[in-house]
Amino acid sequence: MDDDALTLQINTSISAFDAAAWDALAGPENPFVQHQFLQALEDGKAVGGNTGWEVMHLSLNDANGALIGVIPHYLKHHSYGEYVFDHGWANGFERAGGAYYPKLLGAVPFTPASGPRLLVKAQDASLKTAMARGISSLVDTHKLSSAHINFLPAEDAAILADAGWLIRRGLQFHWQNKAYDDFDGFLEDLSSRKRKNIRKERASVAAAGVTMLALTGDDIKPHHMDHFYGFYLSTIDRKWGGAYLTRDFFDILQKTMAAKLLLVMAMHDGDLIGGALNFIGANTLYGRNWGTSRHIQNLHFEACYYQAIEFAITHKLQRVEAGAQGVHKVQRGYLPETTFSAHWIAHQGFREAVQRFLSAEAHGVAEEQNYIALSSPFKRQP
Repeated sequence: MDDDALTLQINTSISAFDAAAWDALAGPENPFVQHQFLQALEDGKAVGGNTGWEVMHLSLNDANGALIGVIPHYLKHHSYGEYVFDHGWANGFERAGGAYYPKLLGAVPFTPASGPRLLVKAQDASLKTAMARGISSLVDTHKLSSAHINFLPAEDAAILADAGWLIRRGLQFHWQNKAYDDFDGFLEDLSSRKRKNIRKERASVAAAGVTMLALTGDDIKPHHMDHFYGFYLSTIDRKWGGAYLTRDFFDILQKTMAAKLLLVMAMHDGDLIGGALNFIGANTLYGRNWGTSRHIQNLHFEACYYQAIEFAITHKLQRVEAGAQGVHKVQRGYLPETTFSAHWIAHQGFREAVQRFLSAEAHGVAEEQNYIALSSPFKRQP
């Protein structure tokens, strides 16, 4: 398709788009790129304002003005909340006299879950290439340091690589459903020692007097979100992190996206003491946030990993993505998967330095993935 017949426009709010038109391009699988989720972030003031996430969603229109592509997109004034860490790049560029910020970012804020980012009509690869070229042109036009697209699918990473973008690889840990009938069926796939350990961990939570609630849809009430937000804040405080997500954001989720939420809550002595928030895709359960007000051994594993597996098996979902980091997930059935991000660096010398770094890093990621695979909890195949 001729790029000259296409127009790339900047939109400063998701409200500029008709929700049905946006979602028709986003597709049904990934809830994070759907209009409702992005609207909740904006209406809940988790992005925009002085958050450092300046809304800049891009739309691609054909010669007749028809909407044929969109991307959730931001002008970033820092690198927090991205989960693809480029602070070292920023420091190096600024020590050399450059200005790394602001930068362009195609991503879902605060969400380290892979999914479509270049949302185009009929998944047309030529439209994705045109959008990538348009973004790199914005970098030049506005004299910015760089543009980045995080957690995109492997096939889209290949398209962007062909368009001259640099590709970065990372690791996450995902659980795959092998058409299990129940949780015990999953355990039978594990080695005896790992199977016994998981059963021991689950039994310890029950023995502590904890009852687990798996809530979806109308079963999620405002008071559940009240408690969960408190758990979220308490965990953020313990980890010295930033509470990026707001109370209003969680309220809006409960009102507009409850059918796509799995809220796992832990009850002890009649009190709610912890919870894990998951999002339900067409084929995938995405684990996102967790928190607790009371330490109980193995509660984190039960709420975040085992309850998610049980839900996926019951609802015949293909996999569970448990979020960023965490080698400890391997022993609980979550194996390493490669993630991809794409980067357009304007300054040639800086670009070459980043490319050398990414080449070395990719070798390290591959070696780490191979090493972790050796510690798989699953039975060895003959």
